[in-house]
Amino acid sequence: MAPTPASTARTAPRHLGAMELSEFFAPQRTSTESLPDPEPFLTNLTRGVLEVLAGVREVDQLARWMTEDSYRALLTRANLAARARSARGVPATRPVHTILSVHHSSPADGVVEAVIIVSGPARTRAVALRAEGMDRRWRATSLALL
Repeated sequence: MAPTPASTARTAPRHLGAMELSEFFAPQRTSTESLPDPEPFLTNLTRGVLEVLAGVREVDQLARWMTEDSYRALLTRANLAARARSARGVPATRPVHTILSVHHSSPADGVVEAVIIVSGPARTRAVALRAEGMDRRWRATSLALL
């Protein structure tokens, strides 16, 4: 008999306690060697963040790439940007930014810290990101737009 997807799925042992179960289902750290190259993640997330702040992308679209804390911080910043645009009477328009450079280093296994330099029509900005490997993919744990 061929195994069904349900039978091959990762299942928790029945003898685990409540604390052990929460650890079993929590996001699992992933080592750098098991993760993809971080640069596409860093550039795509940066573009997404700039689009969210410009009001042309919903912040919910970036939720899967971020931890809860970094998502909440971006949501707060996006709401403030929307109120500022509304007060000035400026419509949401697609940002015209060019990513000039991406600098990243790995201070620990499964962790990448990066600075992305972005040139826009009015000024050049830096986006500082910290990403950690969780469940075999990168997730932003900290984000700052300077």
